[in-house]
Amino acid sequence: MAKVTQPVTDDSIKVRQLSHYQFTWVAGAPGAPGTITLQLVLDEGASEEVLTVDADDADVLQDLLSETSTVHYDVSRRMLMFGVTPVGS
Repeated sequence: MAKVTQPVTDDSIKVRQLSHYQFTWVAGAPGAPGTITLQLVLDEGASEEVLTVDADDADVLQDLLSETSTVHYDVSRRMLMFGVTPVGS
């Protein structure tokens, strides 16, 4: 078995699997637009992330999230990755 030179911690894990998600809308000042957020629950609650998105992105993300069975999130790059394709496919 290879030696690990540093301890593996929650902070050292860079890519996590999305377990659950929730969109929210927060009202703005009177007459001002609200704010849409997307809360990501990663690895069954081991980590969470909240992203602020615009309405167009929220619409596209809702479609992608509802149609994709496996989604990963790169914590350091703040990037969602949809689907998994086996090597050689």
